[in-house]
Amino acid sequence: MTIFKVETYVIKPEKQEYMAVVKKWAAYIKNKEKCKELKSWKLFSQTIGGTTGAYVEMGEFENLANFEKLMDRIEQDKEFIETIMSSWMSCIVPGTYSMNIWKSVP
Repeated sequence: MTIFKVETYVIKPEKQEYMAVVKKWAAYIKNKEKCKELKSWKLFSQTIGGTTGAYVEMGEFENLANFEKLMDRIEQDKEFIETIMSSWMSCIVPGTYSMNIWKSVP
């Protein structure tokens, strides 16, 4: 059963480097060896209403086991931690991050 990892967060207004971090992440996930379990990924920004600076990321996986495999792999990847994750976390407003797993309803 397909699942979706849905992450929401707000970017600090002064963090102009956020889009550079997104580009690094997009290049990283294109590597099918490192991210073979990820079926698709989308990034959305808040346009009207809601919270200024809010983003939603959606990653699609075949099942929860594939999500867990990918998370285990990237959490041990020094390149990911040092060049992507640490920069990304410095851009987020503290207390605004959430991650949920969604499944489609038949």
